[in-house]
Amino acid sequence: MAAFKLLFLFAYLLILARGQASSNATATYTNPILNKVGADPWVIRHGDYYYMTYTTNDNITLLQSPTLTDWNNASVKLVFNPPLGQNYSTDLWAPELHHFGDKWYFIFTADPNGDSPPPEVDMYCEFNCPAVHHRMYVLESSGNDPWGSTYELKAQLNTYDQFAIDGTYFQHSSGLYHIYSCWYRQYDGWPANLCITKMSDPWTVSSNFSERAIISVPDNAWEKTPYGRPFNARYNSNEGPEQLTNPTTGQNFVIYSAARSDNRNYCLGQLELKGDDPLNPQDWRKNNEGCVFYQNALAQAYGVGHASFTKSPDGTQDWIVYHGMLDPTDGWAARTIRTQKFAWNADGSPKFPRPGYGPYEVPSGQM
Repeated sequence: MAAFKLLFLFAYLLILARGQASSNATATYTNPILNKVGADPWVIRHGDYYYMTYTTNDNITLLQSPTLTDWNNASVKLVFNPPLGQNYSTDLWAPELHHFGDKWYFIFTADPNGDSPPPEVDMYCEFNCPAVHHRMYVLESSGNDPWGSTYELKAQLNTYDQFAIDGTYFQHSSGLYHIYSCWYRQYDGWPANLCITKMSDPWTVSSNFSERAIISVPDNAWEKTPYGRPFNARYNSNEGPEQLTNPTTGQNFVIYSAARSDNRNYCLGQLELKGDDPLNPQDWRKNNEGCVFYQNALAQAYGVGHASFTKSPDGTQDWIVYHGMLDPTDGWAARTIRTQKFAWNADGSPKFPRPGYGPYEVPSGQM
């Protein structure tokens, strides 16, 4: 009987030890986090779920997932399917979902004609100007639940009847702002710069044209396509701006995409608001030393850009969600969505990792 009790105790301890080892094992994931073509990802956490939207081109779709690192089993909802014959019927790009007050708002880019202006318009441009009719639009939710709400077109944002893509909201103590990719003039056809205007609410721009400020232009070699292009500004771009606030210091950054989105050199640049007035270009400082997040040839991670930022489930970690390419020769069709944890430098700026495929540890608090 004593021997039986000892054998039983040994078996119990062995099972307990195995269970402890299993609980101590680190869960991992690999990139991409969605097994389909996708670009311009926007992820936000609300309640017990993450919500993601990205460029589908034809409509606006919302995904809901309890985890950040696996969207293949996410719930999917069609939010907005535009009718034909409207100024916002085609090429819906870079949607984002934001929460203001008791409503949710999608901000997105669209155009009326498949990004192909007729010759009567194109002839005014210095050279070919696709996207000349792209403008910014806003959807508003029916309630405070991002998933249960329906969404209706609220307004077209005022961008002074000029090219506008990749718009986002910038929240500051002085108010709400719209930052987007713009041209100097209506028919410039590049370069694409970063413009900022003041808003009175999420669907109304209050700045007049003279108050619109350009806070960044693609004047560095790494912001041009091909790299360092010397002879014209075609496809030199600053686009995909996103606000990123240091949770400890309160420093406000805008992380934006540079160069061309179907190119291996596509990367992320950085602006920091050093002054008190977002509409004053002198209050912004660009990191001119180079991309702050860029291709990793050793890992075959190319064209990394158009990022958004979120937290781990327990709120202790910062994560970047972005798109990239395994094979840069396939261009836009090669983009997939990835995510990785990032940290902060001693000067308060974001410290992004090298892009890759993992395996990486899952976010803290993720079940």
